[in-house]
Amino acid sequence: MVVNGRPLKRMKRRVTADLYDFFTFPSAETVTDARTAAAITSGPFRTNVRDFISKYALPPPPSLLFPHLMVWQVLFRAGDLTDSLDSVVYLDIIEEDVARSRSVYCDQCRVVGWSDHPVCRTRYHFIIKADGSPLGGYPKPCICCGELLHLSDSRCKSCNHVMTQDVAEEWIYQQLEDSVNTHHLLHAVVHANGFGHLLRVNGKEGGSKVLSGCDMMDFWDRLCKMLRVRKITVMDVSKKYGLEYRLLHAVMKGYPWYGNWGYEFCVGSFGVTYDIYADAVKTLSNLPLSTFIHSEQGCLQNTVVFYKSLSEKQEQHDLVNIRDLFVFLMNLIQNAHKSSPMTTYCVAWDWSGAVPDTTFTHRSSDVGRVQEAMVKVLLAVTGSKWVSWRTLRGAVCRLGTPQLLDYCLRGLAGKTVSGGLVVVARIDPSSGATEYRLEPRSNAPSGITTCNGSRALNLNCPSVENLLWDLRYLYECILRSRTTYSSHGQHPMNYVPVAAATAQKLLDCKTFMKDYDKDKLFSGYSGIQSGITLFCQVELADQDEVANFTPSITEIINLQSDATVSDLKIEASRTFQDVYLMFHRFQAEELLDYSGVDDSTQVKLIFAVGSSDQVVRIRGRCIGKIGPVRYRMERGDENWIVDCRCGAKDDDGERMMACDICSVWQHTRCSGIADSESVPSRFICCRCSSSDQTT
Repeated sequence: MVVNGRPLKRMKRRVTADLYDFFTFPSAETVTDARTAAAITSGPFRTNVRDFISKYALPPPPSLLFPHLMVWQVLFRAGDLTDSLDSVVYLDIIEEDVARSRSVYCDQCRVVGWSDHPVCRTRYHFIIKADGSPLGGYPKPCICCGELLHLSDSRCKSCNHVMTQDVAEEWIYQQLEDSVNTHHLLHAVVHANGFGHLLRVNGKEGGSKVLSGCDMMDFWDRLCKMLRVRKITVMDVSKKYGLEYRLLHAVMKGYPWYGNWGYEFCVGSFGVTYDIYADAVKTLSNLPLSTFIHSEQGCLQNTVVFYKSLSEKQEQHDLVNIRDLFVFLMNLIQNAHKSSPMTTYCVAWDWSGAVPDTTFTHRSSDVGRVQEAMVKVLLAVTGSKWVSWRTLRGAVCRLGTPQLLDYCLRGLAGKTVSGGLVVVARIDPSSGATEYRLEPRSNAPSGITTCNGSRALNLNCPSVENLLWDLRYLYECILRSRTTYSSHGQHPMNYVPVAAATAQKLLDCKTFMKDYDKDKLFSGYSGIQSGITLFCQVELADQDEVANFTPSITEIINLQSDATVSDLKIEASRTFQDVYLMFHRFQAEELLDYSGVDDSTQVKLIFAVGSSDQVVRIRGRCIGKIGPVRYRMERGDENWIVDCRCGAKDDDGERMMACDICSVWQHTRCSGIADSESVPSRFICCRCSSSDQTT
């Protein structure tokens, strides 16, 4: 195909090469216009984002013109991959009119401690879709026949149904709901005041063909610095290999994965504070492995001893605590991924070459008896069906203790059977469960050697599948306390509940935040040394509708060096009118701490030039009727009271229920109701229940 006399492939390469590099933007090389770069990075977010859109974004097509939403698009190329459409990255920026939005209040602000922030006029969504297509190019189903249509289609070609603008706008709103669109590679929302939330980050495991999670975070962090956002929170629910990564990473590194980009503890659920979180990280990470080596749990003991032995064979440092164990295991997994691609099958370790015989707590006759029964179960399965670990364990559950069954399952893969069959195992990539079946010896995976009649891997280079198996096992045993029960249903030692309880505190900390204001205060926010940067806080004069209401947030104001007090009042009025719905008619009247200063006085005589950490308090009033009170705070006009036994005093995003007598909210978990159980139709808290009994 030829377009304008040139092959289509050459045209794509040329167009893609003209795009900014996703891996470096923004940088000194990409932002060549110094004046434009200074203009974008010198102001606050509310002005920077508009300058950024006007400079780099493509105007929205007619199909994306809505009265309440504005959609722009910025195109990037993924490094030097210029020959493939997969190398084009579409960043959609959606400006949402909050007053006309379906959701006026921000649920994220409510649970991160910003529920008392005034409602902003606009908020900006930043979205990179997983399928690589722009927001407007994604098909939507017809509401009548279900036929897939594009936003540019005015009517359905199948049933001739007219696609109204309201239907198209409804579809765009669905793209903004993060609970529905878990497939976005990147989804963040930033309010006009510069406070925002990173809702979702996905890399190659989440559907990207060329971008990793680290690539996404690097880009997002650079973009935040360029736009001068103030604070960004993230709800860390990331998983790796099917496990809670915020727990694993905290044990290994002392901070969550997002901490690599400066995100720190923000607020914990169930009353967990920063001190509790930090103490839990220290306690769990430093838990000595000697406790597990001398435990009564044979399978767990053998696993820990094996990796200590393997670490010594590889001439690495001795594994002393839990942190050392998980760091060593994760490094083995990463190296195994690099050295060879993942195979489908896995086999269990040959423990006889790794630890002394005295460490085993199971007799060989018992092991042989149970494994023979397991083989009979596999022989009874027709065809080539896989049998899950849980099913196989349940079929022979009467033949031994849970420890014996776990030990036999770990050594079952690679066992030879009469008739030229061998037991093979795999990790189901969808569920993460281990599965078994019998296959002819000729079809068994390569790289396996025979040792004393059983097949085992070379202990010096374990496979990825074996490593993942043991990672999950150690995670469940040590950190979650789910598989370390004795035959009597009791924990063999009290260290397991302590470790699990400490790990639960880390899991109860999901919200982390990066404060970009810290860097700006020291580097000079305005970027203009001769200018004046102030943090402005306003107070309303006595008005019945908002009596005793003082916004807890400050706004950043940049002034010229020769600006007067009158200029400061005008700029403060314009800023709060532009940012917050409730202040759309706000007029600044006086400086609270400098009430006697004349309006013609230059600001530099009051505040230092070049400083960026100065706060000015201004009193004013809203001319005419004040904005609706429902825009006063992100929490809405509700006046809930949280007082839970765990210490929580505000909504933390966890499931709660209110007492039917005092209306005070408490966590269902703290009231003895599991997450899997439904909330009772009637609930009376302990306080009210005890008071009723006394009366």
